Amino acid sequence: MQEQIQDNEDLAEIIIKTNASIIVPTYKEVENIPLMIERIDWLRQSLGVDLELIFMDDDSRDGSVEAVERAGYDWVRIIVRTENRGLSPSVIEGFRAARHPILVCMDCDLSHPPEAIPQMILALGSGQQFVIGSRYVPGGSTDDDWGLFRWLNSTVATLLARPLTAVRDPMSGFFALRKADFDRAKDLNPVGYKIGLELIVKCGFENVAEVPIHFADRLHGESKLSLKEQLKYIRHLRRLYIHQFGNAMHFLQFMVVGASGVVVNLTVLTILLMLGVADSGALAGGILVSLVSNFLLNRRFTFSYARDNAILPQFLGFLGASAVGMVVNYAVALYLRTSVLPETPTAIYVAALTGIVCGMIFNFLGNRYIVFRKRYVEK
Repeated sequence: MQEQIQDNEDLAEIIIKTNASIIVPTYKEVENIPLMIERIDWLRQSLGVDLELIFMDDDSRDGSVEAVERAGYDWVRIIVRTENRGLSPSVIEGFRAARHPILVCMDCDLSHPPEAIPQMILALGSGQQFVIGSRYVPGGSTDDDWGLFRWLNSTVATLLARPLTAVRDPMSGFFALRKADFDRAKDLNPVGYKIGLELIVKCGFENVAEVPIHFADRLHGESKLSLKEQLKYIRHLRRLYIHQFGNAMHFLQFMVVGASGVVVNLTVLTILLMLGVADSGALAGGILVSLVSNFLLNRRFTFSYARDNAILPQFLGFLGASAVGMVVNYAVALYLRTSVLPETPTAIYVAALTGIVCGMIFNFLGNRYIVFRKRYVEK
C-alpha cells in the first residue's frame, strides 16, 4: 500500500446543520457545572452550531445557580424546580422548555462524553428515531473500577427491561431524539430515573440506534443511585409492562394475587385449627380472610388505577364476581366430568383444573371490566 492510515487519523468529518438543546438534570452538582459548560462550549465552537444548554436543577441550593451566572453565556440557563422533583420529571420539563429541534439528555457528572453528541445527531439524520450513548455495544466501555455490585445492578436492570426493548443499554441516561417526536408523546408518567426507557416504550420507537461511548466515573460529588431509586425503577417497569402488554399483565398479577390467597387461606386455616376452632369455622375463616386479602391486593396492585375510589361498592362487586366465578368453576368441572371425559382415575382432576382455569378467567374479566372498570379512573 502506498499510504498507511494512522490509528489516530480521522476517517470522516461530521458536519452538523441543526441546532440542538442539551438537557442536564442536576441536584447538588455545583462542582461539575463549570466543567460541563466548558466542554459544551468547546463542542459549540468545533461544530459551529447553536447548542443550547439547560440545567434542570431540583432546588440544590449549593451555588449551582451562581455557577451558571458566573459563566456568562447567553446559551446556558438554569431552571430551578421546587415541585415534582426527580430526574425524569426534570428531563420532561426541560424538553418542553427547549428551543431547538434536536433534544439531547445527559448527566452532569461528566460520565457521558459530550464529544459523542455529533455521532448521535448524525444517527438521527440517517433516519433513526432515538439514539442512545451505549456502554454495551462494540466499542463501548466503562471505567475499570466498576465493582461487582454495580455491574450486577446494571445487568439485572437491563435484563428486566428486555421484554420492552431489544436495545443493549436501555438504562442509559445519554440519548437524543427529535423534539417533534417528543411533542407527540402521550401518557408520560415515569417513576425514578430511567426516562430514556419511558420514551422508547411510550413513543413506540422502533428504529433505535446505539452509539458506543466510554462511561467514565463521576469527577465530583456523589451518586444519586440509592435503594429508593432502585425500587422506583421496579415500579416504573411495572407501569411500562402494563402499558405494553395490557390485559396480559393484569391477568398475570391477578394470578399472582390468587396464588397468595391460597397461602393466606391455608395459613389462617392452620392457625384457627391450632386455636381449637371447629373444622367448619376454620374453613370459613380461611376463605373469608383470603377473599379480603385478594380484594385488597388486587385493588392496590392489579387494578391500581381504581384504588382511589369507594371501597365498599368495589368489595361487594368483587364478592359477586368471585361467587359467579365459583359457579362457573363448578359447572364446567361437573359438565366435563359427567358428559365429556372418560371414566379414568385422573378424569376428576382434569375436570377440576379446567373448571378452576375457566372460573379464574371469568373472575378476572368480571373484575377487570365491571368491578374495577376504567370509569373509576380520576382525571
